[in-house]
Amino acid sequence: MNKTLLALTYAAGLLSFSGCGNKEADKAAAGPPPATPVTLVEARTTAAIYYDEYPARVVALNNVELRSQVAGFITGIFFKEGEVVPKGKTLYEIDRRKYQAAYQQALAGLRSTQATVQNAKVNLDRYERLAKQDAIALQIVDNARTAYATAQSQVAAAEASVAAARTDLSYSLITAPFTGRIGISQVRLGSQVSPGSTLLNTISGEDPMGVDFVVPEADLSRFAELQGKGGGSQDSTFRLELPDGTRYAASGKILAIDRGIDQQTGTATVRVQFPNADRKLKDGMSSVLRVLNRTSGQRIVIPFKAVTEQMGENFVFVAGDSSKAVQRKVQLGPRLRDQIVILNGIREGDQVVTEGLNRLRDGGLIQAGSPGQAAAGGAPGQPNGAGGQGAGSAANNGASTGTPPAANSSSATR
Repeated sequence: MNKTLLALTYAAGLLSFSGCGNKEADKAAAGPPPATPVTLVEARTTAAIYYDEYPARVVALNNVELRSQVAGFITGIFFKEGEVVPKGKTLYEIDRRKYQAAYQQALAGLRSTQATVQNAKVNLDRYERLAKQDAIALQIVDNARTAYATAQSQVAAAEASVAAARTDLSYSLITAPFTGRIGISQVRLGSQVSPGSTLLNTISGEDPMGVDFVVPEADLSRFAELQGKGGGSQDSTFRLELPDGTRYAASGKILAIDRGIDQQTGTATVRVQFPNADRKLKDGMSSVLRVLNRTSGQRIVIPFKAVTEQMGENFVFVAGDSSKAVQRKVQLGPRLRDQIVILNGIREGDQVVTEGLNRLRDGGLIQAGSPGQAAAGGAPGQPNGAGGQGAGSAANNGASTGTPPAANSSSATR
């Protein structure tokens, strides 16, 4: 019985050894894995001009709410809503009858006190002549002097009353404080207005206009350096995009930086001034302000779809020696449409893999081919050449692997 068991065990061992030998032989016969078809694009240095984008809002540099300083009823409106009104033009009239009467009353009171002063002066002169002749008591002279001084102070009070009445009368006419565009009237003929509380209208200056946006406190030094620079017709530091997506033709310059930092957001407001001769900019308009990035210049640019992301880091595959792919870690700059700026990691002239990334590994064999071959993944059993994952898969929105478009017409995406 024991002999039989030993024989069976010996036979099983021989069969197992024979099977392992066959597997090793099959692997040796198969040879190395086939090369992966890929598409290569040369990394090139070009003028990469790109912009940082900030949400912004157009504001009128001169903007005034028109409110009455006297009470009454609107008796006249002397403008067309939405038109440009010159400085000093009468816009509204409030019932003036009461204020005209008060003004006439104040004038009458002034004339009365002036007459009293004149009479007191005549009496004083008379009493002083009699006093020189010892023909009148000195107390009468003193009383005459007091009466004259009192009458003079009454004249000053009457003149102040006249000035106040004249001011109230002038307030019954609302005039334009500067040349600007007036809005839609908030009151109509016959409306009752109260001093300081009733909004009549709003008038805004239109040329120039301001554009407000907020920046992190870490970037304040950058904008402090830009303050006082730019604004020329050929300057491209500040560019404005209108709500319809069109670019505003005129250039801007920094007008002011807010005095402090918002403690809740850690940001500061910066105001850029733009000319507005064609009146395209309107108060309150939403826009996008583009600020020239300080790293603009001659930069290495490659197609964005060549970049893959792994664990929060970005990599590209570069064709190395012996037709092998070498994976390199890169530092990305701003994206320019379907291109991406590479700040560090590759050099000009490196052959970067743009298609055939799906199954490509560091050190794997590659074979440069047409985009169709790379996309098809080669013969059966070869790696699929579809676009990479992570950041590389996002590049499916990009253009083909031909000559990239000029980068100086694009803006950086934040």
